[in-house]
Formats: sequence, structure tokens, C-alpha cells
Amino acid sequence: MISFRAAVEARDTAAIEATLAEDVVFTSPVAFKPYPGKAITAAILRGVLRVFEDFEYVREISDGPDHALIFKAKVNGREVNGCDFIHLNDQGLIDDFTVMIRPLSAATALSEAMAAQFPRIQSEALNP
Repeated sequence: MISFRAAVEARDTAAIEATLAEDVVFTSPVAFKPYPGKAITAAILRGVLRVFEDFEYVREISDGPDHALIFKAKVNGREVNGCDFIHLNDQGLIDDFTVMIRPLSAATALSEAMAAQFPRIQSEALNP
């Protein structure tokens, strides 16, 4: 998990993408339907890097292939607390990525910010 966390903390989008399995499934805190695939997941994570301010991981919990990375950040001035729940496959790549966010006002702010990013995210996913 160190490589993903280090890549995020360095804001290194190529290194983040390198940690993702081709069949990764991303479950958003604000969208009902999960997003399958490396291209869309990488594009979403790049979008998140554009909207999160003052992002930092504050705690990491690991149990074999399962990891929880607890973070804090801001979105449009709103304080965000969240957790990335990550599962690694047998090759050590992320194959399941679920994000939880609190409080509701922060989730709403994130939803609005990501909605504004989504045309770019879709374009990046189709043209990696």
C-alpha cells in the first residue's frame, strides 16, 4: 500500500495509475453505480486530485490485501473526512477501491465539484 499512498501524497498521477489493476472497480461516495476499469478509475483519481485541497492521509490500517487509508482534505472550503478502502490482488495491484466521505455537506460539495470535472474525466478515460 505504501506505493499508492506515496504516489497520492506526491500527486504523481502516472505512479497512481501504475498501482491499478486493469479490472479495478471504483466505488464513489457520491455515485450509485461503481465504475469498472483502470482508465475510468485513473481519470476519476486525477479529477479528485484537482478538487481536493490540503489533502493528507492521517492513518493507515492494513490486514493482508485489505487496506484503509483515512484522510482529511477540503473541497471548496468544506472540511472533508474520508477513507479509501482498498483491496490488492495477487499481483499487488488495486482491484477494488471504495471511498467513504463525511459529513454530508462535504459529500455534497465533493459531488458538485466532481460533476463539474466529469466531462474532462470521461474524455481522459476514453483517450488515456
